[in-house]
Amino acid sequence: MQIRVADPARDAERVAEIYRPYVADTMVSFEETPPAAAEMAERMRATLAWTPWLVAENDDGLVMGYAYASRHRDRPGYRWSVDISVYIAGEWQRRGIGRALYAELLPILRRQGFVNVYAGITVPNPGSAALHESIGMTLIGVYEKVGFKFGEWPDVCWYGLRLREPATDPAEPIAFPELARKRT
Repeated sequence: MQIRVADPARDAERVAEIYRPYVADTMVSFEETPPAAAEMAERMRATLAWTPWLVAENDDGLVMGYAYASRHRDRPGYRWSVDISVYIAGEWQRRGIGRALYAELLPILRRQGFVNVYAGITVPNPGSAALHESIGMTLIGVYEKVGFKFGEWPDVCWYGLRLREPATDPAEPIAFPELARKRT
């Protein structure tokens, strides 16, 4: 398995394919219409302007899953916090791919200077809860009946992880493209 930075032109179609059943068949995502490849490419580009979007591919170059970080909230005071998400193709689940993606993602976020990482998990989803707990996240709250899909009002559990202790005068987070330039 190889983990690399996503390329919207190369990966959007496969990423949309992986995400489609999460939208169409489950309450994991509260989206109602699966995004097409073009929309997914735009989402990837927008994310990569600030935070990483990684893909895991097998030896044949097939993308098996992806993980990314996004702004936690838009207001400036939240800029040291991000949300993380991971999606694995059905046939590749429970093989450690999600954990491997997060093992690459979290150190990048630390280098960028982020302080907090959060993940929202629609419940029940014991596999996702176990994955997030395995990387050190803890349950910090529950949004009860926060979204409506398939005639139900599921809860969303929020998990959190402190990447570093907050400073009194924190340095600005480094945008992902700038971090990549600094490493070359």
